[in-house]
Amino acid sequence: MPHISLPTDQPGIVGLFDFRPETAGPLNALAEVLLRQESTLTRGERELIAAYVSSLNNCRFCFSSHAAFAAAQLPEGMPLVEQVRADLDAAPVPSKLRALLRIAGKVQRGGREVTEEDVRAARAEGATDVEIHDTVLIAAAFCMFNRYVDGLATFAPDDPEAYAAMAEQIVATGYAHVPAELRG
Repeated sequence: MPHISLPTDQPGIVGLFDFRPETAGPLNALAEVLLRQESTLTRGERELIAAYVSSLNNCRFCFSSHAAFAAAQLPEGMPLVEQVRADLDAAPVPSKLRALLRIAGKVQRGGREVTEEDVRAARAEGATDVEIHDTVLIAAAFCMFNRYVDGLATFAPDDPEAYAAMAEQIVATGYAHVPAELRG
């Protein structure tokens, strides 16, 4: 049960967006830039970073939704997402992405956890300054999103199909607006 009265029974951040549409716009715009605009990291890779951080934060709604969004955009699908979640070091991801996910994991613990050595390691695997920047910002933003969703005790569906339906919409239309189908 959410800590505040929400106008709908929509899950997670979607219900919060219904509650304060004036904050939904800027938050969706940030997600759109970070996760969907042109980048040398694929949309699936960026969603994987968001899902990984959400998993580390134990945010069930954000992990489940962004895992579904990543899986829908990665050729290896949900098995890869689950492998990264279970054991990043053993997961079959490119070395550059592994280095970026390690940075994201450090940001999740605290921004000052990221060291020059972490950045050097990512660069040695081919990461650009923009990719490093965006990884840190995705990780920081998802720490905020996770705390927003969990801090207000929003509802998170148990059914994976609910997240798959969200993934269809987000992959097709993006974050610039929350589709009516997700608003009920």
